[in-house]
Amino acid sequence: MDESAEAKNDHIGILNLQGGIVEHQDHMMRLGVACVPVRRKQDLVGLAGLIIPGGESTCLGRLIRNAGLDREICEAYEEGLQLWGTCAGAILLAQHVNNDAPHLGLIDITISRNAFGSQLASFHEEIRIPELAAESIPLTFIRAPKITKVGSDVTALGRIDDCIIAAETENILVTVFHPELTSSLAFHRHFAHKCGLTTDCDGKSSLIDPHWSPYSWTRQYQQR
Repeated sequence: MDESAEAKNDHIGILNLQGGIVEHQDHMMRLGVACVPVRRKQDLVGLAGLIIPGGESTCLGRLIRNAGLDREICEAYEEGLQLWGTCAGAILLAQHVNNDAPHLGLIDITISRNAFGSQLASFHEEIRIPELAAESIPLTFIRAPKITKVGSDVTALGRIDDCIIAAETENILVTVFHPELTSSLAFHRHFAHKCGLTTDCDGKSSLIDPHWSPYSWTRQYQQR
């Protein structure tokens, strides 16, 4: 084990192979939650949680296998690691994927890829989830999948019409949209709490960050 791995206690990891990585990191920074990139099995040591970001599920699944992280993520989950999959990440965590083979298969949901349509069918929506925030939460859907069924141990957190768009168990959160592409910190705070971490927004009535913009993530490159 290297020294960097030992230093990550109570950090949240973001799988850094493909997809929306820096946007998640920016949201966690706004919450005052430390996070680190995960590329190797050593990077999983000491983490409180792991975010599997959106991207392209087939490509991301192959990269995880090639890096030898599929088995390591499953083992870390069995040892208590909290997991959050957004969009493609939700597909990778699902036990049942319509017209495809499952990848990690850790949460009892059935999911359909690209079920809302192509890239041109991307859209924004707002819903209320009182358990997460007092105000409406903005959502961004990009080639989004749909959760069509959940198991008895899975709680549906949000719906649009007859479609489940967010669900969770005690140790796993899945969202078919991209909360990292909006001004709301609600889902990121919720995941931090699932990981047993406190945030700078605890106790605040609003989780909408007025200083966020679609280009906020670029500050990470400007600070290098």
